[in-house]
Order: sequence, then C-alpha cells, then structure tokens
Amino acid sequence: MAWRDAKASRMRLMLFMASIILGIAAVVSIQLFSQNLTDNIQRHSKSLMGADFTIDSDELPNPRAQAIIDSLKPDASEINFVSMVAFPKNDGTKLVRVRGLQGEFPFYGKLDTEPVAAAISYQALGGALVDATLMLQYNLQAGDSIKIGEITLPLAGALKAIPGNSAVATSVAPLVIIPFRFIEATELLQFGSRKEYRFFFKQPNTDLLRLEEKLQPMLEAENADFDTHTRTSSRLGKRYDNVGSFLNLTAFIALLLGCVGIASSVNIYIKEKIKAIAILKCLGASRKQSFLIFLIQIAGIGILGGIIGTAIGVGLQELFPIVLKEFLPFELTISITSQPLIIGVFLGLVMSVLFALLPLLRTWYVSPLDVLRVSGDTSKQSRKASYVAIAVIVLFLYAFSFWLLKDWLFALAFIVAIMLTFGILSGIAIATMKLVKAYFPKGAGFTTRQSLLNLFRPNNQTIVLLIAIGLGTFLISTLYFTKDILLDKAEIGQTSKSVNLITLDVQPDQVDEVANTFKANDLPVLDNIPLVTMRMHSIKNVLVNTLRTDTTAQVKSWLLNHEFRTTYRANLIDSEEIIAGEWVPNQKTDEIIQVSISDNLAEDANVSLGDSIVFNVQGVLMETVIKSIRKVDWANLQPNFTVLFPSGVLENAPQFYVLTTNAPTEASSAKLQRDLVSKFPNVSVIDLRQMFTVVEDILNKVSWIINFMAFFSILTGIIVLIGSVRTSKYQRIKESVLLRTLGAKNKQILTITALEYLFLGILGSLLGILLALVSSLLLAIFVFEQPFTPSLIPFLVFLPGISLLVLGIGLSNIREVLRSSPLEVLRKSG
Repeated sequence: MAWRDAKASRMRLMLFMASIILGIAAVVSIQLFSQNLTDNIQRHSKSLMGADFTIDSDELPNPRAQAIIDSLKPDASEINFVSMVAFPKNDGTKLVRVRGLQGEFPFYGKLDTEPVAAAISYQALGGALVDATLMLQYNLQAGDSIKIGEITLPLAGALKAIPGNSAVATSVAPLVIIPFRFIEATELLQFGSRKEYRFFFKQPNTDLLRLEEKLQPMLEAENADFDTHTRTSSRLGKRYDNVGSFLNLTAFIALLLGCVGIASSVNIYIKEKIKAIAILKCLGASRKQSFLIFLIQIAGIGILGGIIGTAIGVGLQELFPIVLKEFLPFELTISITSQPLIIGVFLGLVMSVLFALLPLLRTWYVSPLDVLRVSGDTSKQSRKASYVAIAVIVLFLYAFSFWLLKDWLFALAFIVAIMLTFGILSGIAIATMKLVKAYFPKGAGFTTRQSLLNLFRPNNQTIVLLIAIGLGTFLISTLYFTKDILLDKAEIGQTSKSVNLITLDVQPDQVDEVANTFKANDLPVLDNIPLVTMRMHSIKNVLVNTLRTDTTAQVKSWLLNHEFRTTYRANLIDSEEIIAGEWVPNQKTDEIIQVSISDNLAEDANVSLGDSIVFNVQGVLMETVIKSIRKVDWANLQPNFTVLFPSGVLENAPQFYVLTTNAPTEASSAKLQRDLVSKFPNVSVIDLRQMFTVVEDILNKVSWIINFMAFFSILTGIIVLIGSVRTSKYQRIKESVLLRTLGAKNKQILTITALEYLFLGILGSLLGILLALVSSLLLAIFVFEQPFTPSLIPFLVFLPGISLLVLGIGLSNIREVLRSSPLEVLRKSG
C-alpha cells in the first residue's frame, strides 16, 4: 500500500525529499572535510613546523638558555623580525618579515621557490628569497636587488611557500628570507627592536613528550619556549575545529529548514489523505497499518534523500580545498571515509521521520466515520502523543548539536537560539493571519480581498513560507551586517588629526631627524611616544619564576614571559577611560610608583587596586602599585598600552620612540616611507590604510566561505518554498477553477496569486532583515562594543530580490490553471 500510494504521489514525495537533500549534502561535506583536515594535519605535522621541535626566545638567549640549546645541538637557527625594505629598481618600499636562516632548514617539507634551484642556491650565492605575491606587486624578477637595512642583496628567486606559513599571515607582512650571516650587517637590530631567535632540531627518534616535560620549565625560567611539531599541529587542529563547528551549525540550520518544509508538506499531504485513511479503516485496516503506510513512505524518501545528499556532499569535497586554500598552510589531500556517509543516510531517515511524526500521528486518530463527514479533517490528535513527539525532536536536535560542538552549554544555547528564531517567525506568521482576519478590509477590491483571504484559508502556507523566507534572509543579512561591524571596527578615520602612519623603533638620536623628515614632507608630528621595555618580576609579592611552576596560580601564562612595551605621560588619550581608582599624572622617583593598567591585564594577572607588581626594567627592579585601571579601546588603531606610568619616573630609562603622522594621500605616504627607509633603515613604518585593506581582504575571504555555507540554507529555503507552493497546488487549482466558473478572468486569478505571494515575500524577507538587524545590534553592543550603523544593501537588494523570487515561484504554480478549461480540471478532480 505504501508503494502503490507513493507511485500515485511521486512528484509530491520527490519535493519532500528535495527539501532535505541540500542540508544533508552540507552536513556530509563538512564532516568529510573536517576528517580530511584532521588526517592531513596529523600527516603534515612535521612539515607544518619543518622540524621535530624548536626553541625560541624574543631576546638573545642568556648563557643558561644558550647552554641548554647547545647541549641539544641545533641543526638550524634563525633570527626573524619585522622591518622596512626597499626595491631600488622602482623606489618601492614595504614592511616585511625578514627571516635570517642558517642550516638546511626545513628538514621536513620544502622551500617552494621559483626557480626551484633558488631554495638551495640562495645560501651559497648570498641572495634573498622574496614572497612571490610581493614580487608581482612590485614587478620584480630574479636578479633584481633588495635593500635591507644597510645592505643590498640580489633577488635569488620568488618564495611561494615555506612550512608553517599561510597566505593570510604573509598578507600582513610578506616574507623575505636571507642567509643568517648577513643579519648583523643590516644593522637593523637596534635597542627595542622586536625580534625572535629560533633554533630548529631534527631528532626523529626523540621522545618529545618526556623532553618537553623536562625542558619546558627550565626554558620558561630563562624567558624561552619549547615547542614540538605535535603541539603545533594540535593547536592548528583546534583552530580549525572551531571553524568546522561553525560550518557544521550552518549546514545543520539548512537541514532544519528542509525538515520544517517536510513537516508542513506532510501536514497538508496527510490532510488530503484523511478520507482515504477512513476508507481503509472501514475495510478493516488497523491504526498501526494506516500509520505504517505513510511512515514507510516518509522513511523511504528520507533514506533516498540521505543517499542523494550524501553523494552530493562527497562531490563537494573537491570544492573545499579551492575555497579554503588561502587559510591552509598545506595542500589538502582528499579521501573518503565511511562515517560521514553513514551519518548522511542516517540523518535523512531520522530527520524526515522525526519532523513528519506530528502530522503522521493524525493518521492514528482518523475515524471510519470521516468518510461520511463533509470536512476531511475532524480527527483529534492526542496531546500526550504530540508532546512526546515534540520532546523526542528537541532531544535529538540537542544530541546532534552536542555531537557537533562537543560542548553541552553551546549546544543548548544553539538549540534555544534556533527555537527562539523559529518561534518568533511562527508567532509573527500566526499573528499576521489573525490580524488580517480581524481587520479584514471588506471595502477593498475583489482581487485584494481574495489574496488576503488566502493567507488564513484552510491549507494555507503562511507559516512555513514565512519561516523559510525569513530564516534564509536572516542568515545572509546577519552575515552582511556583522561584516560591516568588523570593518567599521577596523575603519580608519580620515580626518586631518587621525593617525594613519606609525614609525617604530626610532632611536633617541634619530628622533629630531625623523621629525624633520616629516616636516620636509609637509606632514605633522601627531605623537612622539617614548617606549620602555620591561618584564614582570613579581606579582603581589610572588616571583614570576614561582608562578610558572604553580599549577594553582590564577595568572595567565602569557604574562610570565611577555616583554611589555610601556610609556609614560601626564594625560590620558581618547581611547582610554579610568574605570577604577585614580589617575596619577606626575610622580617623583623617590616614591612608590603608582601605575595604571588596562582592564584586560588586571583580569589576566588577577590583580586589583592597591596590588603590587615589580617590573624588571632592563636589569633594574622597579616596585609599583596599581593606582588605577583603564578601559582601553584596542580597536582604535593608534599606540595603546596595557601598562602606563606617570611622568617623572622613566625619563632616564633606556628607551626608543614611536612617531605618528597623518598622510592625506597614498602618494605622500609612499614618499615619506621612501625618505625614511633611505635615511633610517632600522625604522619600520606601518601604513594603517594598508592594514585596513588587509583586514578587509581577510574579512571578505571569510565572508565568502560563510556565504558559501549560507547558500545551502538559502537554496534549501527556495526548495522548501517550491515544495510548499506545489503541495497546495491541487487545492489552489480547485479554488481557481471555481473562481473561473463564477466568471473570474485569468488576469484576476493571476493578480490574486501575485498579491498573496508578493505580500508573503515582502513580509518574510523584511522579518528576516529586521531579526538580523536586532541580532547584529546586540552583537555590536555586547560582543564588539562598537556603534552599529546598518548597511542599506539588505533592504535595497535582499528585500526586493527575495520578494520577486517568491512571486515568481508562486506564479509558476498557477500556469496550469490558466492554460486549462474549468470543465477539464473539474473532471480530473472528480
């Protein structure tokens, strides 16, 4: 019976199936991708680092640290730092990360260069390897030259890839690799310069876990760090796990949207089958038999949908390496495993049956007397059975979310958020029907009244259409608004007083000359900020060395080895606000120094007003007490500080300077950078306009990926829309034929249908955009702490675009009625 009935309704059942196919495809593809990524990270763990383990320090290792390093016999080493470089060929300048390498690094993986031989020959020939993209930007070729500090080297070739580096990382500061022996000659490593010393080891047979347990505490005490290839791959895996969880949830939402379409379509489908079920019961069919007939149908289309969705998900695997190549530090190798395939078919079956369960329960309570009743649906469903079915659905959704997220609280929050969104959309749909019914415009024209009547007529699709349209619009609009928030957060004000050019590592004897260079280029010196480097020696009278070994200490580990760059001044700036204590502008050196710290430092160091911190200022211990805590707007792209000293204390300490200015045009910025690099090779220049371009580019890449996943939800919403409209097709045909029999013209029927679906399209997309507006506002206030100025794009593009799409789908449903004569259709329905 299930097979016979399914053959008669195959087109409608195919639409049910189509609703879940894309959701399953999205889930399966993400699951397969996550497994492939995990396998690839494990397989490439050594080539990600290029070595078995490393030791690094952001200062020249002291004798004790160097003794430990020498005892392990490093196979290669490097110094890396950020600096300006110049290209004499075209007078170009660029902020880059210079890596001075010695030894045959990498031991695993390879330096990918063009020409290939440059990866080996650059050391012997004394050349530089320059990031391939940078060479294209500046029209450079092998044989051209690069000026790094006080030396000029030939370009040995283009650097395409190196272990442990990604395209996103090099977009901020492209890589330049030179032989280690030239580092000293560059004269770039001045006092205060940010640098990192790294030592690479190739010891494949070493027990890395035992070695780490032994060396890590010893090296931490000497301000150095021990890292292994397994720990590096683990950190990378966790980072991608978070991305995978987000993509999984996006796919899951698409699947849920499809399931809502199934629930609605099956509801109407079962309503139309009530008389057939009543006849079966008159012929002796039991409740169980009538229930199983339709359950088998739904289970069958669920399994078939799962198989098709899984096949599509497998096919999508080829897309992910292309989509995510900018974010992967290695080439992804694709393989197919069985677990996601089983999950796909299982999801197709379970989700279809679960969401069809509520309408299917109606078959259980159909009475044989329904054959004689005029209304085709007088059955009363058991409340207890309905509540049990709803509880089973919610529990399964929570269990599946927990499996995806591996966190019970996040899973609960996700389910609550989904139910809240669905509830709001459903509530507004129900309220709309009630409002239209209560305040029906009886004086309106015939076509307007008929289109509004369709919103609350029997078998209406108002709720499911508003959910499908609203949720799809909500997802894509939220993405758009959130991207705007992030870009606004990084936006640089273009007033004459705003900083957009920062010069770093200016030595005391260079300050006046750098300032004169600014003036020679008709640019003002907006800030002249002294910087003093220091480390924490003790916190609340507990030595930092003790805190490193204390597993119960409530102090974040990053503080214990961090080199703080602090300043002193008598005033606060716009990005700072005192939230606790009292600001001390000036102080004498013979008093206990009263400092101000940022709120995030207070939290991470577990300190408050009145607590003491002893700083090691280049060998001199300086006792301080916390007098105030500041809230700092780190999004403000200007020099901000976690620790701020009053004037009168650090003036005689070894220091260097940061000077800032505003360059009104890119040309003036480029000219200043050329002048500074030629006169002061050790000075680095950060153009905040370029930084903003990098941030925008990264956000665009991320949003492209999210859009790619949101596409599944939107396309699923469209399929649900088509399915919902087509499900009520025969009901519509009968109504339209009756109207035509009573004298209605094709134009009037077309107008009635157009007005109904235009109203649903506008209302659904508007609801989605407004919900996205509210959620984005909450994100801006509570997460990003940023003013929110919504973009008009969703209102100008998404709203009319989706409304017209809904209108087109609705009108396509009425074509058959307009082409057929009333008698022909009435004979078929009879």
